[in-house]
Amino acid sequence: MYHERLLSDRLLRMAESFPVVVVSGARQVGKTTLVRHLFPQMDYVVFDPTLDIENARREPDLFLRNHPAPLVLDEIQYAPELVAALKRRVDAAGAKHGQYVLTGSQQWQVMRSLSESLAGRAAFLDLEGFSLQELEGRGNQPGWLQTWLDTPEEMTTGRGPRDAGSGKSPLKWLWRGQLPGVQPLAADLVTEFWTGYQRTYIERDARLAGDVGDWQQFGLFIRLAGACTAQEINYSHLGREIGMTPQSARRWLQTMRGTFQWVEVPAFKGNAVKRVSSKPKGYLADTGLACHLAMITSPKTLSAHPLLGALFETAMVHEIRKQLYAGPCRATIHHWRSAGGAEVDLLVERDGVFYPFEIKLTTHPTRRDASGITAFREAHPKIKVGKGAILCATERPLWITEDVAAIPWNQA
Repeated sequence: MYHERLLSDRLLRMAESFPVVVVSGARQVGKTTLVRHLFPQMDYVVFDPTLDIENARREPDLFLRNHPAPLVLDEIQYAPELVAALKRRVDAAGAKHGQYVLTGSQQWQVMRSLSESLAGRAAFLDLEGFSLQELEGRGNQPGWLQTWLDTPEEMTTGRGPRDAGSGKSPLKWLWRGQLPGVQPLAADLVTEFWTGYQRTYIERDARLAGDVGDWQQFGLFIRLAGACTAQEINYSHLGREIGMTPQSARRWLQTMRGTFQWVEVPAFKGNAVKRVSSKPKGYLADTGLACHLAMITSPKTLSAHPLLGALFETAMVHEIRKQLYAGPCRATIHHWRSAGGAEVDLLVERDGVFYPFEIKLTTHPTRRDASGITAFREAHPKIKVGKGAILCATERPLWITEDVAAIPWNQA
């Protein structure tokens, strides 16, 4: 069953305005399904890392002549020789929009070449795994975050977005993960899915993307990165755990970022307080993969696992990122931690206003859970701070202080 995506409308508008649109994202996030659903009339070619499909790499100009626009080129990173030929074709056609839709699973090499060669001619869109909205079949509707940023009072009066109401367990959601391919599987096949996903990623995507010589050690490194999700990044610690240098750890995390398996949130560095953390926080891209790497075999096992809180934070940070990316106004995100240990999991900065979010898997949030938000306000009295929120397992939105509300994790 096709799930409407939050970014569907944006992708269509891009194709109506640019000659080339590039859809990128991790393996199996649904790039091909989305593109084929939105552009069924286009010719379609998928590339392979070992085969030169129709001599596209050897004769790129001839290939494009045999496949006139409009054309979808899937997994473009496997045919880098096409980039220069695409530029020539686009320039020859003038400003005609909707000529090519490209997909790719890497941020490096070919994608960088595309952004440089097709500057002003191409638009870029990053796709991630399913959001909660998309899982509920509401990918074409605005989410709760926009309401919270615009009119937070509506969230607690019953006039805002309704609760998702699915009865979905956060444990099942975190354990299964957010990739489309794992959703219809029986529970006893989820581990098999992630085993194949991990193996294919290491043997194909990472091999092509970065300088990874020892594949067994890289597998250990991915497992360690999964265990460190939702933590500040310490390259020395990562390297020391498996006997490698901090420089190598940094390079391998770059490989994971370049293949969309790792996301970093920078630290907020306000001028009011100098002694604050400057380290970014890192998040594995999917909690299902993190559970697999940690050998968590079921939602029941996850309920007592020490990674549970970090995995919940990971998933909710990605939820906010997905809604921000799909929304009408762009925003930046940060995390904050003071020298004294006070912290805010996520700061959303929009139009000069900072909106703090705490993420806690509790059913009964209290004032104490808002202490980090209070500390941030006190530490930065000269900046504009909006209403704070605690994303948690409460049944309905409610205020727990004068300026901090608890919001259900599955708020629609």
